[in-house]
Amino acid sequence: MRRVASLLLCLTTCLVSAGCACNGTCDDTAQATASAAAGAHEAYVDAINSNDGARIMAMLTDDIVFMPPNQPRLVGKDALAPWVDGYLQAYRTHWDKTVLEFVVSGRWAFEQYAYQSTDTPRAGGDVLRDTGKGLIVYRRDADGVWRVARDAWNSDLP
Repeated sequence: MRRVASLLLCLTTCLVSAGCACNGTCDDTAQATASAAAGAHEAYVDAINSNDGARIMAMLTDDIVFMPPNQPRLVGKDALAPWVDGYLQAYRTHWDKTVLEFVVSGRWAFEQYAYQSTDTPRAGGDVLRDTGKGLIVYRRDADGVWRVARDAWNSDLP
């Protein structure tokens, strides 16, 4: 009986130690992953505000699903590139995005945000201002880079 009790005590100690060890390591890994994913948010906003189409496209997965307001969804970089080019030829844009929620699960991250945007027509005319909300899904690709896999937003204005 003493031998069984000693074995159980040893086993319990090992399990508790393993749990504690995983806690520190797992938490550190989870924090690093969440930090890298959140960095993708900043990089995406910076790319948009650069008004550089190539820089924006580099932030997207090849199978991007892009859902701009009042327009059909665009699937894949080949479908999206003309839209981005047309938008940037028509406007100089600036977006401020406030993260409302950011969740990381494995190689996926989900972001809910509020935005304020300013689009200045390159041909002249009235500046367009908008406020709204959106949802972005990021995916960590095989190269370890977090990219936008899904982007959908809509205006709060009537």
